[in-house]
Amino acid sequence: MPILSGARIFVESLLREKVEVVFGYPGGKVIPLYDELYDAPIKHILVRHEQGAAHAADGYARSTGKVGVCIATSGPGATNLVTGLATAYMDSVPVVAFTGQAPTSLIGTDSFQEIDIRGITLPVTKHNYMVTNVKDLAKTIKEAFYIARTGRPGPVLIDLPVDVLKSHADFMYPESVHLPGYQPTYEGNYMQIKLAAETINTSQRPVIFAGGGVINSNASEELTNMAIKGRIPVVTSLMGLGVFPEDHELSLKMLGMHGTMYANYAISEADLIIGVGVRFDDRVTGKLETFAPHAKIIHIDIDPAEINKNVKVDIPIVGNAKNVLDKLIPLIKTIERKEWLEQIKEWKRRFPLNYEYDDNSIKPQYLIEKLDELTDENTVIVTEVGQNQMWAAQYFRFSKPRSFITSGGLGTMGYGLPASVGVQVGNPNKTVINISGDGSFQMNLQELATISSNRLPVKIIILNNGTLGMVRQWQELFFDERYSVTILENPDFVKLAQAYGIKSLRIDQTNDVEMALKEALNYDGPVLLDVIIPQDENVFPMVPEGASINEMLELKKKKREKEKQGEVA
Repeated sequence: MPILSGARIFVESLLREKVEVVFGYPGGKVIPLYDELYDAPIKHILVRHEQGAAHAADGYARSTGKVGVCIATSGPGATNLVTGLATAYMDSVPVVAFTGQAPTSLIGTDSFQEIDIRGITLPVTKHNYMVTNVKDLAKTIKEAFYIARTGRPGPVLIDLPVDVLKSHADFMYPESVHLPGYQPTYEGNYMQIKLAAETINTSQRPVIFAGGGVINSNASEELTNMAIKGRIPVVTSLMGLGVFPEDHELSLKMLGMHGTMYANYAISEADLIIGVGVRFDDRVTGKLETFAPHAKIIHIDIDPAEINKNVKVDIPIVGNAKNVLDKLIPLIKTIERKEWLEQIKEWKRRFPLNYEYDDNSIKPQYLIEKLDELTDENTVIVTEVGQNQMWAAQYFRFSKPRSFITSGGLGTMGYGLPASVGVQVGNPNKTVINISGDGSFQMNLQELATISSNRLPVKIIILNNGTLGMVRQWQELFFDERYSVTILENPDFVKLAQAYGIKSLRIDQTNDVEMALKEALNYDGPVLLDVIIPQDENVFPMVPEGASINEMLELKKKKREKEKQGEVA
């Protein structure tokens, strides 16, 4: 049994967990770790801000299904991880974060760069640790990876005092983990599954509502098989995009605040909702009292805390989505449901996603549609947060899981650029496209250096409207067009990218869109495309805050109201 330093135990433990890459930023208290990483067969990606490390680890995890790993030093290095950990926590992403800490003898004395990172991150991690004895280090790392990837995935943080990293102990990596207080349920109750099947088979207007939990459990194939066998239409949450092919006749795309009208109408008229790996959050349900008023609800989720949390459930099934669907599918009958599917087809015909095409200015919806035409299934779309995110979700057709990477629950501006670093590192043979708004882009634009120095061929598309678009949209629609502090004075993004050695283009004419996209996609390296779009372009449809999800603002309705106001004046 070899005697190793804590820093060496850290490296050996990561190798036992088959970690291939870590994202981090060095500092005083983690120098021992970095000294051991110097010769280790683990790739280290130097980000330019610790928040970028957390987001990159998150993007790596979402796109590969593996655990993402990030490292930061003590004090401000550790606190800079917090937003990234909260993002991963809200979206159930398996990340293990390591932070440096002051020596154990100085903890509690307000020593240099000492901070209680465990206390700070307690609400935004699945679990966290401080290792005060080097003998516990290997066991703790084993537990952290186990907790992060099992049950409902989530981030785990390990705080490492520098003296622990310098101390020595016998190294023996545990073969298994035994945590009596942590026993996730993977197999759903068969009687509940049987009852769910009976309910599905007798329903006239069922809808499957699929979320990120389906992707986490690798159950996309099972969910697709269930939908096709049962002839059941499918809506997804934002996190569930890609779980069911959107070019299939049973796809209703995304529902909720900026979902399709036909998805929202289907949920509102359904007699049964089969929720799989979803949280029924407020962006999906709208006004809770009027959500799916005619429907019974089946809820399949691995986290029992989500059952009955937001909506009353008729048939709860706690378990891993893949395992539950495997047992449910054989019990489901093939029923044509002709009347229901004809109604949905009619909604699709009457209420498609739409926008006003303009030869004189680039409409973001048009650009996303053209991007969809020019790319294939080997493409991963990573977004920032805001209008850019919603246009991508609406107008790009997703057909595979892990092809849409975005911050859902926390809505983190600045997520997309560093996340695309992790996605590209984890998927070197895929085309990774970061769709960004000009506001979000500037939150973490320093990661252009990470992309450039690592020669990552990420394609960055900035939908540049010179404003904080989604906030401005709310100000226009609900605050009497009082645009308080939402108009931006942007730098020249083309020159900025060039300063980092990144190829860059700017377009402002519709006729240039296809040519510019082809040039960016065909270029063997990173590209930044600055796309000038109209400042007043909004995301529709839209469910106003507090309204029912079938009470949607449309593009035409907005225009009619403006014309009417003009007539009155």
